[in-house]
Amino acid sequence: MVRVRKPTYAPLRHSTSESGDNAVIPAELVTKAHEHVDSGAFFTELAELVRYATVSDHPSGRVAIKAYLDEVLTPALTALGCSVETYPNPDPDGGPFLIGTRIERPELPTLLCYGHADVVDGHEGRWSEGRDPWTLTADGERWYGRGSADNKGQHLINLTALRLLLAETGSLGFNLKFLFETGEEIGSPGLDEFVEANREALSADVLIASDGPRLDAATPTVFLGARGSVRIALDVDLRPDAYHSGNWGGVLRNPATTLAGAIACLVDGHGRVQVPELLPPELPDTVRAALAGLEIGNKPGDPVLDEGWGDTALTAAERLYGWNTLEVLSLGAADIDRPVNAIPGRARAMLQLRYVAGTDVDGVGEAITKHLAANGFSMVDVTADGSFRASRTPVDDPWVGWAKSVLDEVAEQRAAILPSFGGGLPNHVFTDLLGLPTLWLPHSYPGCLQHAPDEHLLAPIAREGLVLATALFHALGRRGEEA
Repeated sequence: MVRVRKPTYAPLRHSTSESGDNAVIPAELVTKAHEHVDSGAFFTELAELVRYATVSDHPSGRVAIKAYLDEVLTPALTALGCSVETYPNPDPDGGPFLIGTRIERPELPTLLCYGHADVVDGHEGRWSEGRDPWTLTADGERWYGRGSADNKGQHLINLTALRLLLAETGSLGFNLKFLFETGEEIGSPGLDEFVEANREALSADVLIASDGPRLDAATPTVFLGARGSVRIALDVDLRPDAYHSGNWGGVLRNPATTLAGAIACLVDGHGRVQVPELLPPELPDTVRAALAGLEIGNKPGDPVLDEGWGDTALTAAERLYGWNTLEVLSLGAADIDRPVNAIPGRARAMLQLRYVAGTDVDGVGEAITKHLAANGFSMVDVTADGSFRASRTPVDDPWVGWAKSVLDEVAEQRAAILPSFGGGLPNHVFTDLLGLPTLWLPHSYPGCLQHAPDEHLLAPIAREGLVLATALFHALGRRGEEA
């Protein structure tokens, strides 16, 4: 049996009410949540989830995904009193969807939860200590395994919180809908179309879901949306052959030199975006206020932030969670490991625009092409391909204040509210298509190594996260009773 050390972070507390009747979360539920993790029961359950190699971009992963839906998620939702239905994906590139539904009374508030069953490649053979990505392994407070943090550990925490609440109170006090998709790691193909076609089945009052990282390992966090992403391919294809640099240097245009100059006129050598069309129109005062005082980095395992990088008129938190960045993901010409004395014929780069809600990205490719041509780089071909769209719930939405007040009552350290988190996820289908306020309660942290070898879930965050999720669900149920 795996036993978990007590958390090294701020302890949790429950209501100061002697009876606990008006508690955000009764003491009994806090105790049961802690015991579920400390006894090793949660670890055992997560180990069962991790063993399914649900890699969405691999044929064998599609088989594992079906088994995961049938053998793990359907029984878990059925145990919550949900009717469960699996739906085909309208996009042949995507996997199936699953919806669990529990209606207690039509007049009660309806909660929509979300999770994704798929994971990225396991990177077998590249994990430390010879670990197997499909076997959950404990090393102190770190639980290693593919999907432990993204996203199986996170949706297991929420499923467990719902189960504990139902066992303790006999009812949730709200209606529940739980959507699982199976292609988030490959860009959620078909999700928009599926949600659009199933609006009634997914109608709700609020989304509470878990994905992505907290601000840091010690800080309970709610983020309200996500930055979007556009990949921008630059291709300087000038000639089919390479020519001797001594015989032709100075009279033939070098595509690598041209590409370097083209990139520098889009984003300079200090990370400052040079194309106004790639930036948001403003940083709203509500976003600036929410990010005031938040520290980025400075925790064990975090990289050291580079002073002078990016727009230094903004704080680090504003740059990461409230603004746009243009990053070079890859850059190459010829054979960089075995160069020869020749001018290459072609050079290519892949850039990525991470953008916040409010940015007009429909004309990104055209804007970049026009900007390059104006700076003498008309020979650079530009291709722009969007991924997740940026979206966020307003910081001043009443649901945000409600969630923060609940979490602040439970945890010693006040919850951070992030308008967006830095990465991408399909938040827009809930805000833009279903019109829901979105509250993301992450149960991971920036150093979890998701998508890489040695991905892990921190046991103290799992322990705390189970109480935080239970508290939100319990408070939502009491809100439904009062209504």
